[in-house]
Amino acid sequence: MADAVALRIPRGVAERLEQEAKRSGQTLEEYVLDLLLQGLDPPERAREYAEAARSLLEQAREELERGDVRQAAEKLWGAAALAVKAYASWRDGRRLSSHGELWEYKRIMARELGGWVSDAWYAAQSMHICFYEGWCSREDVEEALARIERLVREVERLVGT
Repeated sequence: MADAVALRIPRGVAERLEQEAKRSGQTLEEYVLDLLLQGLDPPERAREYAEAARSLLEQAREELERGDVRQAAEKLWGAAALAVKAYASWRDGRRLSSHGELWEYKRIMARELGGWVSDAWYAAQSMHICFYEGWCSREDVEEALARIERLVREVERLVGT
């Protein structure tokens, strides 16, 4: 993966980050990104979220190629969540920090952009469940990827990445 780097940190720090991410209902990538982007102005934060969403889509494709359906599913969930966060930052300068706020902005996006946003969001939710339950197939993940990619593409267009 060309746009990602590995970072070596002490095991205890990594475990703490993973615990905090899980507690907040976020992927590790999403949690760390939120920490790093706190001080940015909303338009810049929106662009960074959108770029990170694109990166997670690419990672999902790579996981699918390797046959890891569960990891691909979780990357898709993260991409959708970051796309919604990008939209909220771009539209209102808001930082979303809960699942409830993500759902609220999904509804706003669907009203403003169209019902297809809800379809993409529901696909992302099923991918989040798939990560934990492991019941989805490769085909399920591929279908979700197409819907979530549209969401990410539209947000990228709006925020100017």
